Amino acid sequence: MTVVLEGPVRSATSPPEIHGSGRDDVRLLVAGPDGVTHARFPDLPRFLDPGDLVVVNTSATLPAAVTGRRPATGRRVTVHFSTALPSGDWAVELRTDAPKTGQVHDGFRGEVIELPDGRLTLLAPYPVTGSMTTRLWQARAAVPQPMLRYLARHGRPIGYGYVPRRWPLSRYQTVFAREPGSAEMPSAGRPFTATIVTDLVTAGVTVAPITLHTGVSSLELGEPPLPEPYLVPEPTARLVNATLDAGHRVVAVGTTVTRALETVGTDGGQVRAGSGWTDLVLGPDTPARVVGGLVTGWHEPGASHLLLLDAVAGPAVVAAAYAAARRAGYLWHEFGDSALLLP
Repeated sequence: MTVVLEGPVRSATSPPEIHGSGRDDVRLLVAGPDGVTHARFPDLPRFLDPGDLVVVNTSATLPAAVTGRRPATGRRVTVHFSTALPSGDWAVELRTDAPKTGQVHDGFRGEVIELPDGRLTLLAPYPVTGSMTTRLWQARAAVPQPMLRYLARHGRPIGYGYVPRRWPLSRYQTVFAREPGSAEMPSAGRPFTATIVTDLVTAGVTVAPITLHTGVSSLELGEPPLPEPYLVPEPTARLVNATLDAGHRVVAVGTTVTRALETVGTDGGQVRAGSGWTDLVLGPDTPARVVGGLVTGWHEPGASHLLLLDAVAGPAVVAAAYAAARRAGYLWHEFGDSALLLP
C-alpha cells in the first residue's frame, strides 16, 4: 500500500514531558474495521479486552552517534553505530556532521575514520537489499574499552533534523528498557508509563517482554528493514500461545515486537521461543499470523514499516488511520503521537 499525504507532515520536535506533562501526554488514534476514534494514550486500556496480551520490547537505546573526522577529506563526520555484528564488527552509517545531517555515500574500503580515543576502519559495504548506494558499512572499531562503555563515554543519541535540540539519553529510553542494544529507540513503547502498565494489568490485560535490537531507521525509499537480533523467551511464547488458544488478541507494541513474534510464528498460528537474527519482511505476501493488534507511531510515506502495518491491520485500516491522522494534525516521529491498529 502507498500512503499519500497532502501537505507536510507535522513532526514532534521535543519530548512531551518537558512541557510539564508526562511522556504519555500524546494522542492515540484507534483504527479498526468499525472506523476511527481519537483518544489520549492513557485511554489505551479501555480499547483492549480482559485476556488480551500486550507484548513489549525491552531493548534499551544506545548513545550510538559519535563525531569523528575523515582524514581523506579533512571533514568531520557523524558515525551511527547501527548494529553489533557476530564477528565483533559493527554495521555503521556515515552522516554529515551537525547542524544539518545527511547520508554520506562516498566512503571507501579501507578508509580510516578518526574517533575520540580511537579509529574506525571501513571494511566492506554492508548489504542492504534494494539500495542503489553504499550507505552502510561493515566496520571495525579500535577503541580502548568495550564498545558499550566507549559509546557511553563518547556517544550521544542519534538525532535528525526535525528535532533541533539534543536531548539526553534518558529521553530516548522506554519504561521497558533493560538491555542496551538499539541504535534508535523502539519508540512505540515511549508513551507507556508505570501507571499505564498497572492500569492494563488491573483491566485483565497481561504484559510480556521480547527483545529486538533495532538498527538505524534512516532507510532509503523502498529499502527493507535490516537484519536484527532478537530474543523471544519461553515464558512469553507460552503466554502468546495461551492467549491465542483462548481466542484473545496478541497486541504488539511496535514493529520491532511484531517482527520478532512473527519470526518465531508457525504455520499453525502458534509461536516457539527462540533467538537469533531475523531478516523477515512482512507485507502483502507475508501477512501476520500471530499479532492481532499493533501500537505504533507514525511512519513516513514510502517507509517499509508501512508494509508491516498492512500485514497486521490490513491496507484499508492503515489507509483510514493515516488519512484521519493527517486531517487531525497528529505529530510524527519518536516524540509524537500514537496509534492502535486493530484488524
